[in-house]
Amino acid sequence: MNKALAFSIGLAICVILMGAYTRLENAGLGCPDWPGCYGFVGVPMEQAHIEQAEAAFPERPVEPHKAWLEMIHRYIASLLGFTILLLMVFAWRHHKHGLLSQPKLATGLFFLVCFQGALGAWTVTMKLLPQVVMAHLLGGFTVLSLLFLWWLRRTLNSVTVDDVARKYAPLAAFALTLLIGQIMLGGWTSANYAATACTELPWCEGDWLSRLDINGAFSLPEGHHNSYEFGVMDYAARMTVHVSHRLGAVVVSAVLLLLGWLLINKSQQLLVRKAGWIMLSLLGLQVLLGISNVVWQLPLPVAVAHNGGAALLLLSLVFINFLSWRRA
Repeated sequence: MNKALAFSIGLAICVILMGAYTRLENAGLGCPDWPGCYGFVGVPMEQAHIEQAEAAFPERPVEPHKAWLEMIHRYIASLLGFTILLLMVFAWRHHKHGLLSQPKLATGLFFLVCFQGALGAWTVTMKLLPQVVMAHLLGGFTVLSLLFLWWLRRTLNSVTVDDVARKYAPLAAFALTLLIGQIMLGGWTSANYAATACTELPWCEGDWLSRLDINGAFSLPEGHHNSYEFGVMDYAARMTVHVSHRLGAVVVSAVLLLLGWLLINKSQQLLVRKAGWIMLSLLGLQVLLGISNVVWQLPLPVAVAHNGGAALLLLSLVFINFLSWRRA
């Protein structure tokens, strides 16, 4: 079962990366319907099928490249859902045998991944409504985190409790909460196409401070637009979202640096110190990727890596919290 869990964790990371790639390639509506593509099981490729598709969806001409990105994302997500279903069945079949099968966690994961499927459908049918896109992103990170927690409970259940890690458990939980908030801000930035709203460092160009629009930046859009592709916010609101994400990065970095320093310098347990170093290394990488996105104006490989870096940083904090909150 450990191998199956590891496989599902790898699949979840692939889904997150493929989702980011699809979004950044503006392929979120590459297939304007769900679960098929222009009414077909796969992407229409023959001329007759393309003509039929474009007759049914005249507002969305067929772009095979974008359509395939969207469908591959759906295929991988479906495989992940099927894998989680099998894990849940196994967990309930063997939960009386002391195999740490975690049946309740498995059931929660199954219903969560089903809800993720619904969010994926709404992302398309609601034409990339930002709050739905952000919820879909956050749901993917949650599925990944719970799969990783399940794997930790099975493989590291016998690790000795570290008193120093226990001492800093509230700080670890606070750091995890802040990081989740920062991921949400990143999702809101991406969903509203605000990633390139500021092109200078450390803040925005011009008199950005006087142009902040908090209300416009964080008001939920109403569903009366034909499509939210490429965003509907004005520049001031997008700039405010972008600046908020940068400010969040500063706050999160400060708290994670403090937590990492305390774990590395105070703990006597090698595993805890390693966890601290891993977290700080991932934090440094994530900051560099964020800066690179601004300097080079969101190059696709860097932007996708930034999403992947956020996922790995989240897992490192899940690991630290697992070590910190465990009881003897």
